[in-house]
Amino acid sequence: MNLSPGKLNKFLMVKLPSAWLCGVRVKKINKHSCEVGVKHRWINQNPFNSMYFAVQAMAAELSTGALVMSQIKESGEKISMLVAQNKASFTKKATGRIRFICEDGDRITKAIENTTVSGEGETFWMKSTGYNEEGVEVSVFEFEWTIRKKVRSEKKTSG
Repeated sequence: MNLSPGKLNKFLMVKLPSAWLCGVRVKKINKHSCEVGVKHRWINQNPFNSMYFAVQAMAAELSTGALVMSQIKESGEKISMLVAQNKASFTKKATGRIRFICEDGDRITKAIENTTVSGEGETFWMKSTGYNEEGVEVSVFEFEWTIRKKVRSEKKTSG
């Protein structure tokens, strides 16, 4: 079963309500890329009348994390995921509709295979670039994701 934009947006509403209230929405997703959009509005602005950096970070992280979640689900394995670190650069004021695009889906497949076979954690970097309505880059975010196969806990028996 694939994760669709609709399913991911419902997930946002329930599990990440601050992102949902700020207008972060998944627009497109496939195995290789994900696009997340957010519109500059009163609720997500900074004092300089542009989009607050944390809202941009939520949208950018979702564009990478949705790809990770999707491929973990597709693998059928029990794998945990976590952001270890991130970097960001801002090149232009983010106003209007901003879309964050990650095209690093291919990086996840090998990491899932490695962690499934070895049981060891894997790390990999993914990049998401934010563009305004004119197609001009406004920000670039990079996230280091860590994944690890979940260890089944042993049930103790008394006897």
